[in-house]
Amino acid sequence: MNHQPHTRSRAHAVRTISLIGATAVAALTVIGCASLPSPKELDAQAAAMIKAAFRDEGIAKVDRIQQDLAQSACSSDKAPPPETMQKIMQEAMATVQWPQGGRYLGDWKEGERLAQSGRGMTWTDASADPKANGAQCYNCHQISKSELSYGSLGPSLYQYGKLRGVADPSSPAAEPILKYTWAKIWNSNAYMACSGMPRFGHAKLLNEDQIRHVMALLLDPKSPVNAQ
Repeated sequence: MNHQPHTRSRAHAVRTISLIGATAVAALTVIGCASLPSPKELDAQAAAMIKAAFRDEGIAKVDRIQQDLAQSACSSDKAPPPETMQKIMQEAMATVQWPQGGRYLGDWKEGERLAQSGRGMTWTDASADPKANGAQCYNCHQISKSELSYGSLGPSLYQYGKLRGVADPSSPAAEPILKYTWAKIWNSNAYMACSGMPRFGHAKLLNEDQIRHVMALLLDPKSPVNAQ
């Protein structure tokens, strides 16, 4: 018995099915690729999911998840281009509010208390008043020689004023350092677009008097930062 016709038929059927399958896979692949959401749509979906995952609780409101240019650009998986970095710094510098009457320094002892405190801005706090907040400086910096436990995310600030030649903060020669330090504390993005330092003044984490006290801790020759 000649089985050749059946063999050819089966071979033809296999080839036909294979061709149909390959065509279907290709079509599905094209359809799948065409239906994938764009990066912009994915960002919108992610933002919606994040917003849905939070709720207002006490003083912690959902609007905290809204990002400005610095936050959105610097939290991206790609480094912002130079022109964006420059724009971030320019916008940050424009937000800086300089101290009334040009009075930059307060009480370094109060500044030390603030530097040690990490309190504030949690949902259990009674209000968002900056007076209840700490500056939490030791979370990221060494400040005084006597402090044994401090973070290392930021540079050491020990002898901050002394190393910068600020022997007399009231002298005109000290003004550039005073202005730089004030702006850095008020809005750290003014000098580093993607700084991880809190924007204390801009975000209303500290008020003007509190920033003066932290300034005194860093720059007063009698503070433990510079005297030891």
